[in-house]
Amino acid sequence: MSLINVYNEWDPVEEILVGTPLHARMPHLDRGFQVLRQASADLFDSLTSGAIPQQIIEETEEDIQIFIETLLKLNIQVKRPDPVLFEGTFKTLDFEAEHYFSYCPRDILLAIGNTVIETPNVFRSRYFESVAYKNILMEYMTSGARWVAAPKPRLLDSLYNDTDKNQPALKNHEPVFDAANVLRAGKDLFYLVSDSGNELGWQWLQGFLGNDYRVHPCRGLYSSMHIDSTISLLRPGLALINPARVTENNLPPLLEKWDLLIAPEMIEYHYSNAGSFSSVWLGMNLLMLAPDLAVVDSHQLPLIRMLEKHGIRVIPLALRHGRTLGGGFHCITLDVRRKGKLEDYFS
Repeated sequence: MSLINVYNEWDPVEEILVGTPLHARMPHLDRGFQVLRQASADLFDSLTSGAIPQQIIEETEEDIQIFIETLLKLNIQVKRPDPVLFEGTFKTLDFEAEHYFSYCPRDILLAIGNTVIETPNVFRSRYFESVAYKNILMEYMTSGARWVAAPKPRLLDSLYNDTDKNQPALKNHEPVFDAANVLRAGKDLFYLVSDSGNELGWQWLQGFLGNDYRVHPCRGLYSSMHIDSTISLLRPGLALINPARVTENNLPPLLEKWDLLIAPEMIEYHYSNAGSFSSVWLGMNLLMLAPDLAVVDSHQLPLIRMLEKHGIRVIPLALRHGRTLGGGFHCITLDVRRKGKLEDYFS
């Protein structure tokens, strides 16, 4: 029986991947980072390439261990990537780059149904990141799951538009997208067209998935990176939206009939002098473990109270350096098995 079975963002979780901060280092900004439109200049200026301070790594792993212990108490199986030491530079036929690290499986692997897809990521530094998950993917394949790698992109300089701000940051020379550009809602998938996913990306995904799924490109929603700090799907008929990004003019049409919770202002906090890779809106990067249970950043008390008022129990946990490393509880995980089946929530 396939160990992968997942169709949405809210059914009860049975198995999940959790990333690692071990050997974390910030690569020199590659072409993908350089064209991010809504990333403020000071956001990246505050980041120093090279190894992340050991204190940040150790404290993050402490937080993750508490998170994992919580999951295990809920009888959720947890898998971690191999502690691959990504260091130095690598070369392809077309470019040279430094490696990223294996903190956010959500960005590089997309699980849908009984299939896991290695996505064609936009950032050169993440070209070989999935190596850390190969042993896990082999286990899933031998269990009966489908393991697929999207066409490996060349990531030529010509893919990236950093001259004409009136045009998308990514040209349509080849399919490229991060897995975190996608939210799953049964037969319908929301795909963020942005600086981390181009038009050819959703077209490839739709062609691969076939008629069982409908991929909906979300344009003009948020032009920078991933979708999961802009919209969170909580359960059928209920979504959390980021008021700084989502308006009545760009709300995905499928969500117009859903109840929408407007995320409150996020509580900003810092545990080190290191720069921030993510905006304060990482605070709404929550993980649904069931339709009535969420893991939420413990600092975000207004958000926690809002969710509880709508019948969602909250497990408040800390991820002290999430903004520095670039991932909250949804980012650093990949739910690969949830109870449930493929359903149509919008027809």
